[in-house]
Amino acid sequence: MFFFDGIFAASQDAIHVTYLTLYVLALGATKAQIGLMSALGSLGAMLLLLPGAILAEKSPSRKWLVVLSGGGISRLMLLGFAVLPFFLSGESAVMAAIAMKVIMDAFSNLSMPAWTSLTADIVPLAWRGRYFGTRNMFMGIANMLVTFIAGQMIVHAATPLEGYQKVYLLALVLGISSTVFFASIRETQSSHVASQKGLEVYKPRVLLQGLKRDPNFVAFCISQMVWNFSVNIAGPFFSVYQVEVLNSTPAIIGIQSIIASVSGLPAQRLFGTLNDRWGPRKVLLLTGFLIPFMPFVWLLVRSPWHPTPINIWAGFMWAGYSLASFNFLLSISTQETRARYSALYQIAVTLSLAAGSAFGGFLVQHVGYPAIFISSGIGRFLSVFLVWRFVKSAQESPDAALPVLDQPEITTSVKEAETYQNGHEDI
Repeated sequence: MFFFDGIFAASQDAIHVTYLTLYVLALGATKAQIGLMSALGSLGAMLLLLPGAILAEKSPSRKWLVVLSGGGISRLMLLGFAVLPFFLSGESAVMAAIAMKVIMDAFSNLSMPAWTSLTADIVPLAWRGRYFGTRNMFMGIANMLVTFIAGQMIVHAATPLEGYQKVYLLALVLGISSTVFFASIRETQSSHVASQKGLEVYKPRVLLQGLKRDPNFVAFCISQMVWNFSVNIAGPFFSVYQVEVLNSTPAIIGIQSIIASVSGLPAQRLFGTLNDRWGPRKVLLLTGFLIPFMPFVWLLVRSPWHPTPINIWAGFMWAGYSLASFNFLLSISTQETRARYSALYQIAVTLSLAAGSAFGGFLVQHVGYPAIFISSGIGRFLSVFLVWRFVKSAQESPDAALPVLDQPEITTSVKEAETYQNGHEDI
């Protein structure tokens, strides 16, 4: 059930992640508003992460918390995107789209701590890398097919807006299908209930004391804040650059996304195996060192098809990085701290994403695209250095939390690797 949930979720995201920026541009948005949309979406998501962690620990059912928030309210916004042009146009439509994006991200993140905690109970630790590698591979296939179909639907529609409305209705159907499969998962209850703590652990003083006792987790969060800040300096603007400078069509951008998805398919199996054999930290360092070169290559792009080699490399390397970062977070947390750590980690990430979007919007508006490409690449290299210098694997760090293995009920990425990096590839 978890496997098919991922496939339909990836199919939904193939539309929403690939085409949302283009849709909002078609509604009349400016580059500054695109940056604002990304920044506000990250901030809105951040506000609900700690409440989500509290609910994850206190709720009798993590599964239904995910179904109602991330699988329910969040996906209802897909219907809003589909019908928006019937009611609003111009500046009003743009602001409404931004508001729906904020709501969608917020409720998706409300469910994230529960999703992460439940995921660790579903997938056995011994073959977690291979499972997610295989799952992500099939998700990539689904993403590729739906991206192509959606691109053709947009191009062949009577008007671009009508095309976007049709594909968002398709995204709604795919999202509902994902929710149905996730709702069919058999949730493990005993291990979850045994780990529930009082609200005292979420008091600022107690949280800070816990973080002081786990410097490895703090170092990992800081490194990923630098990474995501740097990624989002340029991330929201690659599609805008393709449309405004390269004169790309939605169909071409969709094909480029498919190219990245195809490139990521063999990477999922390769990095899934390496994750189990080497550990996620080494995979994180390897892919993290090779990804930062990509923004610099964008400086050489001159036609709609020039990004093709970038997307081949990006699809391959991002598959490994996303998988490793998600598995590393699971490896340095225990069952008792997982929901809490997931929330704190995502707060750090979303704050940095929001700051990166705002900074990138300012740079691209006042300096130009080369500035965001160069800044993004330099920042990513800095993040990799921080991981290499300060972040240790769970086995190396005496303070890092080791996974619990002696309880039979525990069968332990963007959500997928998809949970933490989804939508930030260089495509």
